[in-house]
Amino acid sequence: MTSKNRALAQNIYLILAALFIASLVASNLIFQKFFYWYPFDMELFGVKLFEVSVGLLPYPITFLITDILSEIYGQKKANQVVVAGIFASLFSLGIIFIGNYAPATPWSPVNDETFNLVFGATPLAVLASMMAYLFAQFIDIKVYHFWKNLTKGKYLWLRNNFSTFTSQFIDTLTVLLLLCSFGIIQWDKFLGLLISGVLFKILIAALDTPFLYGFVYLFRKQFNLKPGEEIQNI
Repeated sequence: MTSKNRALAQNIYLILAALFIASLVASNLIFQKFFYWYPFDMELFGVKLFEVSVGLLPYPITFLITDILSEIYGQKKANQVVVAGIFASLFSLGIIFIGNYAPATPWSPVNDETFNLVFGATPLAVLASMMAYLFAQFIDIKVYHFWKNLTKGKYLWLRNNFSTFTSQFIDTLTVLLLLCSFGIIQWDKFLGLLISGVLFKILIAALDTPFLYGFVYLFRKQFNLKPGEEIQNI
């Protein structure tokens, strides 16, 4: 690989890592708003079937990015970004904690009550999300490389969807168990939100497959990579 291509690969890696971390932190900050994303009025176990948190909107991006990193840069580089995401989440948790206890001025557009209403549950949510995220992301990368090695670099759609479906289910199950245990979400909403969240994530994972193929094609063309080959030593 030429020095120019190596520098380009490093820059792209940094951009993907930044997008990953931004998506992860954003999903933790906005999780308390729920929306109804399906046109039909369907209810299951006391929850509208397609009622999900807006925090799910950026979160699937993280799994697409880890799949791209796993395919092009390898398992080690993908894991490094996951660890960086944990530190970023902890840092945001600390900032929110300080901000929550800093008294608002009388003229502040956002008073203490409003700030606490929006971000008061965030520390627990971030903790729950990080624990779920830690399990899910490492499993996603592990399953992805299992299928990549088993198929000798073929059938990209298979490892993308199998790894994402597995990890997204684990993520949704773990975070809902923790949020319900912390009292942030009522237990009677658990099953409905679990099914809705998993269906939403599976749909997004299926839709992102063409994007993964497109990105991998461009990477292989730019860096002259064979199927299954990874960029080394960046």
